[in-house]
Amino acid sequence: MKGQEWYQAAEVAEEYEDKRFSGGGRLIDRREKEAVLDALAPLEGKRVLEVACGTGRFTVLCAQRGADITGMDISAAMLQEGRAKARSAGVDDNLEFMRGDAARLPFPDDYFDAVFAMRFFHLADTPAKFLSEMARVSKDHVFFDTFNRYSTRSVYNWLLPMGSRLYSGAEVEDLIASAGLTLRNADHDFVLPYGFYRKLPSWLADPIRDVDTAVGESPVGDAVASVSYWHAHV
Repeated sequence: MKGQEWYQAAEVAEEYEDKRFSGGGRLIDRREKEAVLDALAPLEGKRVLEVACGTGRFTVLCAQRGADITGMDISAAMLQEGRAKARSAGVDDNLEFMRGDAARLPFPDDYFDAVFAMRFFHLADTPAKFLSEMARVSKDHVFFDTFNRYSTRSVYNWLLPMGSRLYSGAEVEDLIASAGLTLRNADHDFVLPYGFYRKLPSWLADPIRDVDTAVGESPVGDAVASVSYWHAHV
């Protein structure tokens, strides 16, 4: 998987959220959390798995909403940050973090009510395998995001040291069907790539995001969106 060693570095884990979700990046954080909650709510009493949970942004959020959630990641350093976040939020008794491989999920079939992965499929070398595993252990919801091939993300990709896997809509729909899933809903957003927003101070990011959102809500919005959120069911 792309960037596997990079994401496991302790210094990367410690700085991960400050570098990505401060300043203009807070708009990304807010939108991603909104997407997860829109797809999976209500969460009270649901058994949920987050694949590639990283520092636990969504794991803790779901625990706060009453989910019985497990966050799994390959990086011990990221998981350490997640456990600290859970303690700070007072939900460390309501969730579990574990280290594991997304290609071989250590759970029986239909074990979870919902399985989701954010910021994961752009790094996946075998996306069909990962999605099939997510579908196998879920008895209802499967939710994930992708970066889009025909968008400004393709230009930004050239600046990244390890790049990202970009997807067309048809490719994702084929992956969903091959995993035995049915697409419930797809939302498309962010004409400008995430990396652009992370470089901006909040006061400048807000009005630019307003314009971005207006374009996204126009007839051409879906075609030029750089990120998509996919909600499927088993």
